[in-house]
Formats: sequence, structure tokens, C-alpha cells
Amino acid sequence: MTISQIQYLIAVAKHKNFSKAAAECFISQPALSMQIKQLEDELGGKLFDRSKNPLTLTPMGEKAVNQAEITYYEFKKLSRLAEDNQEPSGEITLGIIPTLAPYLLPIFIKEYTNKYPGVKLNIRELTTAEIIEEITNYNLDAALLATPLHHQELIEIPLFYERMLAYVSPESSLYQKEYAIASDIEPNELWLLEEGHCLRSQILKLCELRNQSEMSSNITFKAGSVETLMRLVDNYQGITIVPELATVHLNEISKAKLRNFLKPEPTREISLIHHQYCSKQSIINSLEESIRGQIPDKFLQENKRVIEVL
Repeated sequence: MTISQIQYLIAVAKHKNFSKAAAECFISQPALSMQIKQLEDELGGKLFDRSKNPLTLTPMGEKAVNQAEITYYEFKKLSRLAEDNQEPSGEITLGIIPTLAPYLLPIFIKEYTNKYPGVKLNIRELTTAEIIEEITNYNLDAALLATPLHHQELIEIPLFYERMLAYVSPESSLYQKEYAIASDIEPNELWLLEEGHCLRSQILKLCELRNQSEMSSNITFKAGSVETLMRLVDNYQGITIVPELATVHLNEISKAKLRNFLKPEPTREISLIHHQYCSKQSIINSLEESIRGQIPDKFLQENKRVIEVL
């Protein structure tokens, strides 16, 4: 049994197709099939049911793949030990949620790329559900998003905490109040992101709303960004709830529309996450250090009222 065979086994299990697995591993399909057959002979049983399309794992195959993943990623960690005492270098694919990307990336990207010129960042903007799927399928190395996720395969590294603030139209009764109270927010005044965004789920939990059916309005709009929500409040009235990082660069007129919630203020926890078998730890450590070093100090203080994501 070889490390290459273990890699091929993981790839076939991932793609459920020999041709796609071979393309990923840069090997011909017949050669990959032969290597899997040799592995099956050595283990004494079939790992895949080839009569089905797509391929499915046999019970023995499921056990073999689970152990193969552990073995392969431990091997990758071992092969990178020499890098631990060196400057981080290499390529990493980093996911980030849309409600965080426009506000966090400009804070640390320039400093990070200047400090670590040997690291190539491939950044993808994805929803939380997409990030979880991509990381567990090993298509992403790490991601920046709201946590906690409570996912057994993922390691979460909390980076900072940002308060959730109400952004209120002057025409709303809430505008006259010093503080916002979630229970005082009228559902038919509330502008939300479209489904699939974790911030939407957090706001629904904060305001104790189950779904869109509890909100009545003659306008239905599926917003994809925090900026769009604030512009709707500016031009059409109503209320939206935004993460604090999105408000840092607002002008004074817009800042006058912000209302803090009563303490304990609701916050969202922002973390750097990666798969438990990720082998790019030195780059991940450098990202953690860089982000913590660039984020304003007030965001580093842990708040006890973190709104759950899922």
C-alpha cells in the first residue's frame, strides 16, 4: 500500500467516478483503476460497487476511506514539518461570506500580501452552507465566516466579535429611541438578506421571527448585500440590522441612523475555520495573526451574547 494509492482512494470516493478522480490526480484513468484494484486485492475485498452509477462505497470501502483520510492528512502534516520554521509560503484557497468580504478583506489583505509574498491567496465569496460543503469536500482550505457552526469535522479559531446594530429610518418610531430592543422591531418594517445568508438566520433568531410569512409588506425584495439593505432604509424607510464592521466607514448622516441594542448586546463571532485534517497550518496561523493584528481593538473583546448561526 502506498500514499499514492491512498490519495487515489480518497479522490474516487469524493468524485464517485474514476475518470474525474484520475483527472484530479493527474493520472490516466486505466492506471488509477489498476491502482485501486491492487489496493482492493491487498485489503481482501471490494471498496466500490462498480455496478452503480455513480459509484458507491461498499461497507468495507467506507471504513477504508475514513481511515485513508486520517492517514493521508497526517502524512501531509508530516511532510510539511520542515516548513514550520520557515516563512509561510504556498497556495491556499480561502472562502469568505458576502456580509464579511467587503469590510474585512480591505483591512488585512494589503498588509498580509506585503508581509508574506510567498503565499498565494485564492479567495472565493460563498455562503456558509457552500463553505461547509466545499471544506468537507477538500475544495477549500480555510474560510472566514460567522460561528459557532458545531461541525465535528471543522476547527474554529475565533478572531473577533462584532456587535449587531439597528439601522433605522427617521420615519420609524425606533429612530426616536436611544436603544433598540429586538421585541420592539415591527416585522413589516424589517429588511432582510435573501435566504442562504447566515446573517439573515441570526437576525431572525434575534427578533424571534420564524420566517418571511410573519412579515407583511407590499414589497418583496431579495437583497444580497448589507449595503443594499442600508440603501433601502435610506430611500424607502424601514429598519435593517447590520454587523458593526459594515458601519465603520459610514458618513455622519448615516451613523445618526444607527441604534445600539440594550446590553447584553447581540454580536456575531467571526472565525477562521479549516478542516481537522488541513495540512496548511503555517499559512492559517499567519492569517490568524495578520487579521488579529489589523482589526480594531474593540472588536477583540469577547461578548457573551453571540447569536447562533445554524
